Amino acid sequence: MSFRLTAKMGRIVAVGSGVVLVAVLATATPASAHVTVHPATVTAGSTDIELTFRVPNERDDANTVGVQVFFPSDLALLTVDVQPVPGWTSKVDTKTLDQPIETDDGPVSEVVADVIWTATSGGIAKGQYQDFSVAAGQAPTSAGDLVFKTLQHYSNGDVVRWIQVATTQNPSPDAPAPVLTVTDPAAAAGTSPSSTSNATEWLATAALVVALIALLAVVLLFIRGRRHGQFASQRPDGAPPAEAGLEDSVR
Repeated sequence: MSFRLTAKMGRIVAVGSGVVLVAVLATATPASAHVTVHPATVTAGSTDIELTFRVPNERDDANTVGVQVFFPSDLALLTVDVQPVPGWTSKVDTKTLDQPIETDDGPVSEVVADVIWTATSGGIAKGQYQDFSVAAGQAPTSAGDLVFKTLQHYSNGDVVRWIQVATTQNPSPDAPAPVLTVTDPAAAAGTSPSSTSNATEWLATAALVVALIALLAVVLLFIRGRRHGQFASQRPDGAPPAEAGLEDSVR
């Protein structure tokens, strides 16, 4: 096989590996520096749920010293308990609903308005994050999105407002609010968020392995082509390489 033919094959493999790498980027979940809520999905009417708000520090010159999470009232969480966080204090504010929510234990007219966490020591430093968890007695019984608008306070006085909601016009806002999706039990049947996530991870891993193999093939073909060219140039009679005819026939 001539060097030119080898080079052609190398370019074909390189293009293929590029396509695979694009697939990796498309299927892998990107790391996010936004404030997020975990899990991202719960089933309507679920009981004894735990929600964790993950807050990363995005600044190089300041620590995160305060976090305020606002709770929605349209799909309200009726009871909320706050998990203690070492190095932080918490304060829960409540509000009275215009229309009480009927429950098996009677009407509920007061719900959590917001939770404020304040650092008592250094806070969240550069390159770190902190989890803030709450326990809710029951998820709303109706499907929908719970938007938890959040304010992140820094030690230099800056405040980042994670309050934007994705729309069809702006599906990826710069400062999105954490969103918890409450799904209908019938629609959620047979669908596991964890299984979907695992399938995506397996696909991304497989694509990455294929890309690495393709890249290795390009390197090997290139080395083989260079060696072939060297051997051909070293023939004592100056005759063209024996495979020239094959190259011409392929071209």
